[in-house]
Amino acid sequence: MFKTLSRGIALFALALALIAALLDLTRSIADSTIVMTPLGVDWLNFSPLTLNLAQSSVEEYLHPYLWDPVVVTILKAPSWFAFAALWFIFALLGRRRRSRWQSRYEV
Repeated sequence: MFKTLSRGIALFALALALIAALLDLTRSIADSTIVMTPLGVDWLNFSPLTLNLAQSSVEEYLHPYLWDPVVVTILKAPSWFAFAALWFIFALLGRRRRSRWQSRYEV
């Protein structure tokens, strides 16, 4: 169950990474310079209320110092890189492992 869920999340994160990379590529071609949109800017353009809600929730329920150095650093990363990192993590969690007998007796 967990592996199936993590594979689904990995597939969704890969799709978002490809879409974000394609958007940055088209913006780079249009501007004739390299454009890498940060995750925070994309989140702010998509849903500013949830960004503010996430900030207040992290600062109130977890710790205020967790927002500024940790989450802000993640929000400054390019969107395609953040989603690609999520894809990599969930793809590793959802991978199929060989059983011990298959690795011992393979030809």
